[in-house]
Amino acid sequence: MIIFLYGQDTYRSRRKLEEIVARYKEVHKSGLNLRFFDGENLDYRDFKDIFQQISMFQEKKLIILKDIFQNQEFKTAFLKDGKKFIDSKDIIIFQEEGKIASKDALLKFLIENSKAQAFELLEGQKLKNWADREFKKYGAEIDPQALEVMIGNTGNDLWRASNEVQKLAAFKKGKNITVQDVSLLVRPQIETDIFKTIDALAARNKKQAVSLIHEHLEKGDSPLYLLSMINFQFRNLLAAKETGKLNSHPYFARKILGLAQRFTFEDLRRIYRKIFEADLKIKTGQLDPQIALDLLITAI
Repeated sequence: MIIFLYGQDTYRSRRKLEEIVARYKEVHKSGLNLRFFDGENLDYRDFKDIFQQISMFQEKKLIILKDIFQNQEFKTAFLKDGKKFIDSKDIIIFQEEGKIASKDALLKFLIENSKAQAFELLEGQKLKNWADREFKKYGAEIDPQALEVMIGNTGNDLWRASNEVQKLAAFKKGKNITVQDVSLLVRPQIETDIFKTIDALAARNKKQAVSLIHEHLEKGDSPLYLLSMINFQFRNLLAAKETGKLNSHPYFARKILGLAQRFTFEDLRRIYRKIFEADLKIKTGQLDPQIALDLLITAI
């Protein structure tokens, strides 16, 4: 049997995978036939050897393949043998968190021959329903207006929203959560929106970057806070460029790693120095914070 979990909503996709693994472990206590593979560099022969091994204790095997779609050699070999996996008593799970080309041959095969579940980003009432269920899991109730404010601040980033739900539930300890509570504890979605500004800078579109910064300022966001977020993200970009990885949840890590490819080391070091200089001039009173931000963006 093949299971296929995919889509932009990595939070629900991972939770579904955890649920399947937990159910498997309840039935198959030894855990000796549970295998995880990172698909990017996986050799098909290693996977096939594991699949063909005789299971210990007559247990079903559960083989999890994560992010396999960038591994062209594996995909080609798997598709040649594809039919033998469909009716197997053992379970293969494909979990893909990146974008998949609509004409990809493996995608077509899995949609037609697996138990496929797409996890698209939640919007509107579906997002509210999800958040409401999360609060109930922690024995909390939230006013409808407060729920609107929280979702407005977190967007459909369920990794962050889940953390905020837990924080609010712990703060109120069973009492009703109000708009005032959300305003006190949940920051707006500025961290995510800053990516748009950095995207524009990476595309060398300074006009758009300045426009995006001014949108934040018009909403009342502090220039110093905006500068601190730009500093934080460029520090992440520099770290990603140096190490090729980032310890963050999947959405941010993937976004940062992708953006890092669009800057050279020298670009990032130069920008980091410019940010430091802007921060110093603001704190020493040499420049108005808003002017310093505009000058920084045009200098990047």
